[in-house]
Amino acid sequence: MRQRPSLTPIIGALPTTVPFVGPEAQERERGRPFRARIGANESSFGPSPRVIARMEAIARDMWMYCDPDNFDLKVAAAAHLGVGVDNVVVGEGIDGLLGLVARMYVGAGDAVVTSLGAYPTFNFHIAGVGGRLVPVPYANDKEDLDALLAAVRREKAPLVYFSNPDNPMGSWWEAPEILRFIEALPETTMLVLDEAYGELGPTSALPPIDVSRANVIRMRTFSKAYGLAGIRCGYAVAEREVIRDFEKIRNHYGVSRMAQIAGVEALADQEYLQSVVARVAAGRQRIASIAEQNGLKPLPSATNFVTIDCGSDGAFALRVMQALLSRDVFIRKPMVPIFDRCIRVSVGLDHELDIFAEELPGALAAARGS
Repeated sequence: MRQRPSLTPIIGALPTTVPFVGPEAQERERGRPFRARIGANESSFGPSPRVIARMEAIARDMWMYCDPDNFDLKVAAAAHLGVGVDNVVVGEGIDGLLGLVARMYVGAGDAVVTSLGAYPTFNFHIAGVGGRLVPVPYANDKEDLDALLAAVRREKAPLVYFSNPDNPMGSWWEAPEILRFIEALPETTMLVLDEAYGELGPTSALPPIDVSRANVIRMRTFSKAYGLAGIRCGYAVAEREVIRDFEKIRNHYGVSRMAQIAGVEALADQEYLQSVVARVAAGRQRIASIAEQNGLKPLPSATNFVTIDCGSDGAFALRVMQALLSRDVFIRKPMVPIFDRCIRVSVGLDHELDIFAEELPGALAAARGS
């Protein structure tokens, strides 16, 4: 029997899992493509024409490595948010930045507070460093800020995570409630405030950025409203010393030259961004209308998706999702009990929502066995 190199105890004890099964993997298994890709919360509207033109113009330059300092993008992001360049770090999307945060603040066995059923990639990174997740149930389909705070205090947690607006429910808290949470948080606990959907919700949900606080990291991405999910680029805003700590361990060549330049151009075209925000709002209304026409209940959303209450249990909602997948409509659903009664549908192009409208009645009938 051949021997093999040993994994670290933490990694060796982990199950072989991934946070998401992508639509590409599902298409390979099915042997055919989806007709409507409305499950991954991407922006089917794509990036700004200005961004596309710039990316096409610089394709020849991709023989060069990227700027390891991400300087131009940091300058653009800092100017966009009204902070200093030394208050910004760039990473491979929010997912990449979450991995760094886990390494920075979580030791083996440390308690980390999050919401039960919240963004699973965060949990994936915490498990990878041996942290102990302390999940807090949602309340009324919203992340429960009071319960999160109580868990932080009880567990003396070094790290707490929540997103606003929220994935997977689409709910949100107004800025005064977020500020109240921050004020009550122990100074020794770092808050990761994931604002991936921040551009798509009401501006009243985004508190002013205060980079004097040493225990708050705000995260943004180009994957949602800016229509650049495929380039994997995001950034975090925080107090200067926190950013210096990111610099100790980040992958300095992790964000490609193409991604950095695309991000700069995307931030510069705020007119296009606002047009996307308006189209997303219209798309949410259309999805809600389709749901209501089929006797389902759409939940209020400040994101680019609508979570739909199927009015029964998790098994029924799973059958609805599976029936839609079999009809070439890619959607997803929450899996945690209580809101596993729902499916989640991303805003897509008009023809994709047409397909969803056409196929949902048959999927519901199949799920009911009728």
